[in-house]
Amino acid sequence: MKQWFKENSTHFIILAIFIALVFFYFSPIFGGKTLVQSDVVQAVGSQKELFDYKEKDGHAPSWTNSMFGGMPTYQIWYEHANNVTSYINKGINTIFPAPTDIVLIYLLGGYFLFSVLRVKPWLAAVGAVALAFTSYNFIYIEAGHLNKAYAIAYLPPIIGAILLCYRGSRLWGPVLLTLFLALEIRSNHIQMTYYLFIALVVLVGFELYYAIRDKQWKPFLQVSALQVGAVLVAVLVNASVLFPTYEYSQLTIRGKANIQKVDDNSGRSGGLDKQYAYEWSQGVGENITFLIPNAYGGRSGGVLDGKSEVTKTMTGLGVPEMQAAQFANQLPTYWGEKMFTSGPWYFGAAVIFLFILGLVIVKGKIKWWILSATVLTILLAFGRHFPLISDLFFDYFPMYNKFRAVESILVIPAILIPILAILAINELFTNADRIPNLDRKIRYTFIGVGGFCLLIAFMPSLFLEFRNSQHQQLVSSLEQMFGDKQAAGQVASALIKDRASLATADAYRSFFIVLITFGLIWFYIKKKLSMPLFIGILGVVILADLWAVDKRYLNNDSFVDERASNTRIPEREVDQLIRMDKDLSYRVFDLTTNPFSDARASFYHKNLGGYHAAKLMRFQEVVEHQFNGAINEDVLDMFNVRYVITKNPENNAEQIKRRSTAAGNAWFVDRVTFVNSNAQEMQAISSFDPQKEAFVHEAFKNVLNTARLGKSENAEIKLVSYHPDTLKYEYTSPTDAFAVFSEVFYDKGWKAYIDGEEAPIVRADYILRALQVPGGNHTIEFIFAPKTMQISNIVSLIASVLLVLGLGFAIWRGNRRETKQ
Repeated sequence: MKQWFKENSTHFIILAIFIALVFFYFSPIFGGKTLVQSDVVQAVGSQKELFDYKEKDGHAPSWTNSMFGGMPTYQIWYEHANNVTSYINKGINTIFPAPTDIVLIYLLGGYFLFSVLRVKPWLAAVGAVALAFTSYNFIYIEAGHLNKAYAIAYLPPIIGAILLCYRGSRLWGPVLLTLFLALEIRSNHIQMTYYLFIALVVLVGFELYYAIRDKQWKPFLQVSALQVGAVLVAVLVNASVLFPTYEYSQLTIRGKANIQKVDDNSGRSGGLDKQYAYEWSQGVGENITFLIPNAYGGRSGGVLDGKSEVTKTMTGLGVPEMQAAQFANQLPTYWGEKMFTSGPWYFGAAVIFLFILGLVIVKGKIKWWILSATVLTILLAFGRHFPLISDLFFDYFPMYNKFRAVESILVIPAILIPILAILAINELFTNADRIPNLDRKIRYTFIGVGGFCLLIAFMPSLFLEFRNSQHQQLVSSLEQMFGDKQAAGQVASALIKDRASLATADAYRSFFIVLITFGLIWFYIKKKLSMPLFIGILGVVILADLWAVDKRYLNNDSFVDERASNTRIPEREVDQLIRMDKDLSYRVFDLTTNPFSDARASFYHKNLGGYHAAKLMRFQEVVEHQFNGAINEDVLDMFNVRYVITKNPENNAEQIKRRSTAAGNAWFVDRVTFVNSNAQEMQAISSFDPQKEAFVHEAFKNVLNTARLGKSENAEIKLVSYHPDTLKYEYTSPTDAFAVFSEVFYDKGWKAYIDGEEAPIVRADYILRALQVPGGNHTIEFIFAPKTMQISNIVSLIASVLLVLGLGFAIWRGNRRETKQ
């Protein structure tokens, strides 16, 4: 054992350094503070109901009524108790609380990848830092996109495991691939996994080419078979994540539309609207931020201070200095074409310099894979700015049209570019004497990269516009604000100067980092600098560079006292007044914000609105047709919206409107009208009395006795027991009747029982549940128990056992081999 520790002492020292980096960066967390994250606040609101019932029942429900009238909880929060990776994640998070665990996984995963690439340990550690501290890894954390951050963190070790397989490992390669991919999928951000898949398709293509060229078919097929097996087990481990999500996705905005849009001539069978998917597309010129972070102004706001040109201009116009500085801080320094951004994609000036050098001096198939996959993913990130490639993938590549914010695919270059950068250094260590014209290649690379930085520094306006297509609208809004066209023009001109200054300052900054990196390489190849000292200084340069930029977006000011964070969704007076109503299941509609992009109201109420990227398609279509420009009161009635929260336009005070026309939890209708299309059904609910008439698609005629439809006199129905997964009603009716429920129709799990006997659920009024019920006194029970979830939990358990056995066998085999040696 002592010998083993001695042999691996370097790894333990590097691990200790990684932990120290995490500790110092996130020191406020260990001091009792927590991050304020916008998406986490939304998650807190959307998860409140299911966590309340989890505390009460010991397990979380699979359905919630806290958002959009009701939806499954698969994409909000689910335990996945049969998935072994849930316990691995929980173990890591117990020792290193989020988001410290994410950054530690970044570092360890990167270190593993570079170790597989046979890079010296200390250089591998530098590479891990370059991978981990790229700007968007921290911007995603600051924004609260934690699932995405976890998913990105597991991408490098997956690449490492695949390369390990191709390097000849027939045991540890597949086993580790299964483990890392299972952890990746468990992060439940399939978009990131999918983007890795695109890059890996390119890798497999190169491996196939070389297998054909070198007549190595058998090893290639063996490795491929092992990898397919590993992927299959990893997928089955996450059966409870993937299969219900897939089933649900078919009925969401990422699936097929129920009503064809008039202007939609794409011919696609499903997926997101292209304009919606392309909203966050990387501008072609914005890739300059890989090298110069503030070339496009950094983030949208919160950058300028009292020393800015805007502040000086406004004080010259007579505005008090403090007020001028506050106003300047709110102006958008980002001038790209995204609606807004939290920061730039910055990979590091030293890293970009080394990457370009790597393109010149590194040889072998891995370089061509990195180059090809990097170019492809950058082109895809352009989205609407370069539709030639993006549209090809969006229209024809399987599942590509299910994902939005296409700029997110830049997570792949953020991994691949540092890989080639470190391989360039490794090439200098191992083959410097055999690289022809090495001096010239290093000089020319420096002249190209450093010279470009200096050009931006000296003549920023020659290459950058510092205004976007919305600039005139900004000027108009300033003019309206100041009431003075000349003053508005002066402030807008000052803003352009500030943007140029930001780009110039960072261009100089990047030049000096490139100069230092060039100097390190030059002194090393001239035998003026030892390898350990070179690695040490390079590591400090890369870390200091990336650390400083990351701190612009995630710093100590991002943290608040943990006790204060518990009140980040404070209960308002209007919430308190509404909650005095002890009825079982009325709904609330909050118009004090964008109701369908904010889940804070869901923290206290059964909310008709909410926040989620995968709403049910039918609900989204109701929003588009019935809440576009005006609010359809009839639709509010059928959703049992009893309270609407608004703001008084005179004093901005929040106020409550109690709606007496809300239809209630359930009701019997006088008549049922059949329609023959979804469009007709949507049109029908545009103006109707939901308590008197129900509209039903003719597809449900076969489960109804049309001769006995209608409302009998003196019929009553009421909700007597509420649970998100189980709703119980009692009714009395002299004759057969048709009951409509203010609950969202979802036939992938909901079952209805009348006195214990299953009854077919009918969809009414485009989105609600309905039942034809027999006369008399009866009990109705709705139970949500999806078979997909039940079966997938069993599959997940079996596959988890296989994964654990595989890991155990690999460890036993390795120990046995070591003992023999």
